[in-house]
Amino acid sequence: MTTLPIRGPVRIIGIDPGLRRTGWGVIEAEGNRLIYVACGSVEPPDDLPLASRLLAIHEGLASVLSSHQPMEAAVEQTFVNKDGVATLKLGQARGVAMLAPAMFGISVAEYAPNQVKKTVVGAGHADKQQIAMMLKILLPKAEPPSADAADALAIAITHAHHRQSTALRLKVVGI
Repeated sequence: MTTLPIRGPVRIIGIDPGLRRTGWGVIEAEGNRLIYVACGSVEPPDDLPLASRLLAIHEGLASVLSSHQPMEAAVEQTFVNKDGVATLKLGQARGVAMLAPAMFGISVAEYAPNQVKKTVVGAGHADKQQIAMMLKILLPKAEPPSADAADALAIAITHAHHRQSTALRLKVVGI
């Protein structure tokens, strides 16, 4: 996997992993200019066994990756909560969300939820309404159908703003 040059238009997919809904959002970034491409979510049926839900998430993301052909991907890091079982299951969905782009040869960056909020809104503890308001300003043509799709667009925007430092870090460690 290689990181593409910093200059020129770059298509980025942001992924917000979840077992019920995995949000995805695709943007193009050229310098400071952001262009909305598409967004949505992969929603496996709740009654499927865990392995089948993970497969449905993978197949859904593979379809999106094939259709929109992003050059780089960003995934939100797992938010650790008090329920260890739920955190582990979310981690499995996150693993699928990282695997799908990697199977397409796409480099995957990771961002903490507070970093995404701080990048998009300016505050690390922003709520979903504040993120939605900023998305309307940053990507006026975007109309995310769910909070998960909005979060995925926010993750893609975060990567667009931080990809230069991420590429430099990867270069320093020799990846």
